Amino acid sequence: MDSKKVELIFEKFKQSNPAPKIELNYTNDFTLLVAIVLSARTTDISVNKITKELFSITDTPEKMLGFGQSELRKCISSIGLYNSKAKNIIGLSKILIERYNSKVPTDFDDLVSLPGVGRKSANVFLNSGLGIPTLAVDTHVFRVSNRIGLVKEKDVFKTEQSLLNVVPKKYLLYAHHWLVLHGRYVCKAQKPSCETCIIHDLCEFECKRYKV
Repeated sequence: MDSKKVELIFEKFKQSNPAPKIELNYTNDFTLLVAIVLSARTTDISVNKITKELFSITDTPEKMLGFGQSELRKCISSIGLYNSKAKNIIGLSKILIERYNSKVPTDFDDLVSLPGVGRKSANVFLNSGLGIPTLAVDTHVFRVSNRIGLVKEKDVFKTEQSLLNVVPKKYLLYAHHWLVLHGRYVCKAQKPSCETCIIHDLCEFECKRYKV
Protein backbone atom coordinates (compact mmCIF):
# COMPACT_ATOMS: atom_id res chain seq x y z
CA MET A 1 0.00 0.00 0.00
CA ASP A 2 1.16 3.50 -0.81
CA SER A 3 2.67 5.28 2.20
CA LYS A 4 0.39 8.29 1.74
CA LYS A 5 -2.64 6.02 1.93
CA VAL A 6 -1.28 4.36 5.08
CA GLU A 7 -0.86 7.81 6.62
CA LEU A 8 -4.44 8.74 5.74
CA ILE A 9 -5.81 5.52 7.25
CA PHE A 10 -4.19 6.09 10.62
CA GLU A 11 -5.02 9.77 10.60
CA LYS A 12 -8.69 8.84 10.17
CA PHE A 13 -8.41 6.35 13.02
CA LYS A 14 -6.83 9.08 15.16
CA GLN A 15 -9.52 11.62 14.36
CA SER A 16 -12.23 9.10 15.20
CA ASN A 17 -10.64 7.87 18.44
CA PRO A 18 -7.57 9.90 19.50
CA ALA A 19 -6.47 7.81 22.49
CA PRO A 20 -8.00 4.31 22.50
CA LYS A 21 -7.39 1.98 25.42
CA ILE A 22 -7.44 -1.76 25.98
CA GLU A 23 -10.94 -3.03 26.76
CA LEU A 24 -9.75 -5.45 29.44
CA ASN A 25 -10.36 -4.25 33.00
CA TYR A 26 -7.39 -4.23 35.38
CA THR A 27 -6.08 -2.43 38.46
CA ASN A 28 -2.29 -2.76 38.21
CA ASP A 29 0.46 -4.36 36.12
CA PHE A 30 -0.10 -7.80 37.61
CA THR A 31 -3.85 -7.85 36.98
CA LEU A 32 -3.28 -6.53 33.46
CA LEU A 33 -0.92 -9.41 32.72
CA VAL A 34 -3.37 -11.93 34.21
CA ALA A 35 -6.24 -10.44 32.18
CA ILE A 36 -4.16 -10.69 29.01
CA VAL A 37 -3.36 -14.35 29.71
CA LEU A 38 -7.04 -15.04 30.36
CA SER A 39 -8.05 -13.34 27.11
CA ALA A 40 -6.35 -15.88 24.85
CA ARG A 41 -9.04 -17.21 22.49
CA THR A 42 -11.63 -15.51 24.71
CA THR A 43 -13.50 -12.23 24.32
CA ASP A 44 -12.61 -9.28 26.53
CA ILE A 45 -16.24 -9.15 27.66
CA SER A 46 -16.07 -12.71 28.97
CA VAL A 47 -12.79 -12.00 30.77
CA ASN A 48 -14.12 -8.82 32.37
CA LYS A 49 -17.10 -10.70 33.77
CA ILE A 50 -14.87 -13.01 35.81
CA THR A 51 -12.08 -10.59 36.74
CA LYS A 52 -14.32 -8.08 38.51
CA GLU A 53 -14.58 -10.43 41.48
CA LEU A 54 -11.27 -12.21 40.93
CA PHE A 55 -9.15 -9.06 41.05
CA SER A 56 -10.85 -7.83 44.20
CA ILE A 57 -9.15 -10.67 46.07
CA THR A 58 -6.10 -11.57 43.91
CA ASP A 59 -4.42 -8.35 42.82
CA THR A 60 -0.86 -9.47 43.68
CA PRO A 61 1.18 -12.59 42.90
CA GLU A 62 1.14 -13.50 46.61
CA LYS A 63 -2.63 -13.27 46.84
CA MET A 64 -2.99 -15.30 43.65
CA LEU A 65 -0.83 -18.07 45.11
CA GLY A 66 -2.84 -17.97 48.30
CA PHE A 67 -6.03 -18.27 46.27
CA GLY A 68 -4.66 -21.44 44.70
CA GLN A 69 -4.95 -23.19 41.37
CA SER A 70 -8.06 -25.16 42.30
CA GLU A 71 -10.06 -22.10 43.33
CA LEU A 72 -8.77 -20.12 40.38
CA ARG A 73 -9.84 -22.87 38.03
CA LYS A 74 -13.37 -22.75 39.46
CA CYS A 75 -13.47 -18.97 39.19
CA ILE A 76 -12.50 -18.89 35.51
CA SER A 77 -14.31 -22.06 34.40
CA SER A 78 -16.72 -20.07 32.21
CA ILE A 79 -13.98 -19.26 29.69
CA GLY A 80 -12.06 -21.44 27.28
CA LEU A 81 -8.83 -23.21 28.20
CA TYR A 82 -9.44 -22.48 31.87
CA ASN A 83 -7.41 -25.45 33.10
CA SER A 84 -4.22 -24.42 31.33
CA LYS A 85 -4.80 -20.75 32.07
CA ALA A 86 -5.16 -21.42 35.80
CA LYS A 87 -1.95 -23.46 35.76
CA ASN A 88 -0.08 -20.74 33.85
CA ILE A 89 -1.29 -17.92 36.10
CA ILE A 90 -0.21 -19.75 39.24
CA GLY A 91 3.09 -20.57 37.55
CA LEU A 92 3.82 -17.00 36.49
CA SER A 93 2.82 -15.74 39.95
CA LYS A 94 5.47 -18.00 41.51
CA ILE A 95 8.11 -16.80 39.07
CA LEU A 96 7.26 -13.13 39.64
CA ILE A 97 7.76 -13.63 43.38
CA GLU A 98 10.93 -15.68 43.07
CA ARG A 99 12.73 -13.81 40.29
CA TYR A 100 11.24 -10.33 39.97
CA ASN A 101 10.39 -9.20 43.50
CA SER A 102 6.67 -9.64 42.70
CA LYS A 103 6.91 -7.10 39.87
CA VAL A 104 5.97 -7.75 36.26
CA PRO A 105 9.17 -7.47 34.18
CA THR A 106 9.38 -4.77 31.55
CA ASP A 107 11.74 -6.63 29.23
CA PHE A 108 10.20 -8.47 26.29
CA ASP A 109 12.36 -11.59 26.65
CA ASP A 110 11.59 -11.82 30.37
CA LEU A 111 7.88 -11.52 29.67
CA VAL A 112 7.78 -14.27 27.05
CA SER A 113 9.62 -16.57 29.46
CA LEU A 114 6.59 -16.52 31.78
CA PRO A 115 4.01 -19.34 31.54
CA GLY A 116 1.14 -18.43 29.23
CA VAL A 117 2.81 -15.29 27.89
CA GLY A 118 3.62 -15.40 24.20
CA ARG A 119 4.81 -12.75 21.80
CA LYS A 120 1.40 -11.18 21.34
CA SER A 121 0.65 -11.08 25.07
CA ALA A 122 4.03 -9.54 25.87
CA ASN A 123 3.53 -6.83 23.27
CA VAL A 124 0.02 -6.09 24.52
CA PHE A 125 1.38 -5.66 28.04
CA LEU A 126 4.24 -3.42 26.94
CA ASN A 127 1.95 -1.29 24.81
CA SER A 128 -1.13 -1.07 27.04
CA GLY A 129 0.54 -1.21 30.42
CA LEU A 130 3.76 0.70 29.86
CA GLY A 131 2.92 2.88 26.87
CA ILE A 132 5.71 1.45 24.73
CA PRO A 133 5.06 1.94 20.99
CA THR A 134 5.03 -1.67 19.88
CA LEU A 135 2.51 -3.63 17.87
CA ALA A 136 0.84 -6.81 19.07
CA VAL A 137 -0.75 -8.90 16.35
CA ASP A 138 -3.85 -10.79 17.42
CA THR A 139 -6.54 -12.31 15.20
CA HIS A 140 -8.16 -8.91 14.56
CA VAL A 141 -4.92 -7.12 13.72
CA PHE A 142 -3.80 -9.97 11.46
CA ARG A 143 -7.11 -10.05 9.59
CA VAL A 144 -7.61 -6.31 9.23
CA SER A 145 -4.06 -5.36 8.27
CA ASN A 146 -3.91 -8.02 5.56
CA ARG A 147 -7.49 -7.51 4.39
CA ILE A 148 -7.33 -3.75 3.90
CA GLY A 149 -3.89 -3.94 2.30
CA LEU A 150 -1.58 -2.46 4.91
CA VAL A 151 0.53 -5.61 4.53
CA LYS A 152 0.36 -8.86 2.62
CA GLU A 153 1.69 -11.60 4.85
CA LYS A 154 0.83 -15.21 5.59
CA ASP A 155 1.69 -15.44 9.28
CA VAL A 156 1.48 -13.43 12.49
CA PHE A 157 5.19 -12.77 13.00
CA LYS A 158 5.76 -11.49 9.45
CA THR A 159 2.62 -9.35 9.79
CA GLU A 160 4.02 -7.80 12.97
CA GLN A 161 7.39 -7.06 11.37
CA SER A 162 5.81 -5.60 8.23
CA LEU A 163 3.46 -3.39 10.23
CA LEU A 164 6.36 -2.04 12.27
CA ASN A 165 7.94 -1.02 8.97
CA VAL A 166 4.87 0.58 7.36
CA VAL A 167 3.03 2.24 10.26
CA PRO A 168 4.33 5.81 10.76
CA LYS A 169 6.05 6.11 14.14
CA LYS A 170 3.76 8.90 15.26
CA TYR A 171 0.80 6.48 15.12
CA LEU A 172 2.54 3.42 16.54
CA LEU A 173 1.50 3.89 20.18
CA TYR A 174 -2.19 3.42 19.35
CA ALA A 175 -1.96 1.43 16.11
CA HIS A 176 -2.66 -1.90 17.81
CA HIS A 177 -5.80 -0.56 19.50
CA TRP A 178 -7.13 1.08 16.35
CA LEU A 179 -6.73 -2.11 14.33
CA VAL A 180 -8.21 -4.29 17.10
CA LEU A 181 -11.25 -2.07 17.53
CA HIS A 182 -11.74 -1.77 13.78
CA GLY A 183 -11.65 -5.55 13.45
CA ARG A 184 -13.88 -6.12 16.46
CA TYR A 185 -16.66 -3.68 15.58
CA VAL A 186 -16.40 -2.82 11.88
CA CYS A 187 -14.16 -5.04 9.77
CA LYS A 188 -15.55 -8.24 11.25
CA ALA A 189 -14.49 -11.66 10.04
CA GLN A 190 -17.74 -12.86 8.48
CA LYS A 191 -19.73 -9.72 7.73
CA PRO A 192 -17.61 -6.58 7.60
CA SER A 193 -19.67 -3.40 8.01
CA CYS A 194 -18.22 -1.69 4.97
CA GLU A 195 -21.14 0.74 4.80
CA THR A 196 -20.08 2.35 8.09
CA CYS A 197 -16.31 2.04 7.62
CA ILE A 198 -14.41 5.32 7.99
CA ILE A 199 -11.57 4.09 5.76
CA HIS A 200 -13.79 2.57 3.05
CA ASP A 201 -12.34 4.85 0.37
CA LEU A 202 -8.79 3.81 1.28
CA CYS A 203 -9.34 0.09 1.82
CA GLU A 204 -7.93 -2.29 -0.81
CA PHE A 205 -10.13 -5.26 0.10
CA GLU A 206 -11.39 -6.68 -3.20
CA CYS A 207 -14.70 -7.88 -1.78
CA LYS A 208 -15.95 -4.70 -0.16
CA ARG A 209 -19.66 -5.05 0.52
CA TYR A 210 -20.59 -1.44 -0.14
CA LYS A 211 -19.56 0.72 -3.04
CA VAL A 212 -19.42 4.52 -2.92
